[in-house]
Amino acid sequence: MKPLRAILLFALATVSSLAATAPRADDAPAASPALTREEVTRILDSNRMISASQGVNETLKLRINGIDQWISVRGKDRRNPILLFLHGGPASPAMPEAYTFQTPWEDYFTVVQWDQRGAGRTYRANSEAAMAPGMNVDGMTDDAAQVVQYLRERYGKRKIFLLGHSWGSILGVTLAQRHPEWFYAYISTGQVVNGRRNEALGYQYALRRAREEGNATAIRELEALAPYPGDGPMTIERIGMRSKWEMYYGGLAWGRQDYQFEDDAESLSPDYSREDFEAIGKGSLFSLRHLLPALMATDFDRVTRFGCPVLVYVGAHDYTTPHELAEAWYAQLKAPSKKLVVFADSAHMMMQEQPGRFLMHLVTDALPLAQREGDAAPAEVER
Repeated sequence: MKPLRAILLFALATVSSLAATAPRADDAPAASPALTREEVTRILDSNRMISASQGVNETLKLRINGIDQWISVRGKDRRNPILLFLHGGPASPAMPEAYTFQTPWEDYFTVVQWDQRGAGRTYRANSEAAMAPGMNVDGMTDDAAQVVQYLRERYGKRKIFLLGHSWGSILGVTLAQRHPEWFYAYISTGQVVNGRRNEALGYQYALRRAREEGNATAIRELEALAPYPGDGPMTIERIGMRSKWEMYYGGLAWGRQDYQFEDDAESLSPDYSREDFEAIGKGSLFSLRHLLPALMATDFDRVTRFGCPVLVYVGAHDYTTPHELAEAWYAQLKAPSKKLVVFADSAHMMMQEQPGRFLMHLVTDALPLAQREGDAAPAEVER
């Protein structure tokens, strides 16, 4: 649920140059010219080229519920199962950052990134007036359902994997409840379980850490929010202040005080133009105006019966969507099969914080569910 740090705490990053050389002696070797953004994105795109005869690499604009919505589809073998990634936010598209973690996934899955209504390239492709009627959980879940139906038909799949991260986990739970027959598994990642308790625990964590460190500024700003979240309507400003200090103490990315590393990576995305990148912040503000009440009203405490397998991936230090809530929710789940994985050195962004372990668990926990039904590419020949 990373967008609040970008919307509320920082100005959207822009790329001016990649290097600024310091003064050097006259006889030092001349510095190489700084690469342009276009040169960097070309190099990144070349490095992850898909050349396999069975591969797929498509960026598609779909007409869904009256607006244009963008997806990217990438994989080394189209016979592999499809994994649809429902990004967080609201309106924090994973498409521009996916190159930092997704490429190895593409050996085992055909991975689909979808810019949701109000997010990124989809925001840029439509007017706010056209998008507004569907800016709610029901409308966006129906958007997701149509994306799934399109993928099943276009690529000839009976089922796919559904991965919901953060805000996307709200859509993921809702869609998996409505159509369990479409999914090999629902992969819950950074699960939103209860919006108000989510805020309360994140706030308590940040204030506790601030008091332990004697951080007078953090204590003053957090105590000014009390009681938090309280019974009244939430505002972007109040949530932003809680998010600021929860992130500072590693509740978003463990061991990091901010998320600049991710903003920097997004700014060099081979999947996004400068104009696409600039649309992220605008789309986030637009989306929060519509979706913040729905985020706060989320309550899955009793939504615990699933008709498809469920994998719950939790960061041990996550206080953006507090790990305690996800672990307690998992304990109550009833599903054909279920598994909990706790990433010991991660907070909310475990696919980037521990990318190797995340892929290992996708391959060992998720992939067999498709192989069991004969819906995966043939095994590799070892020599």
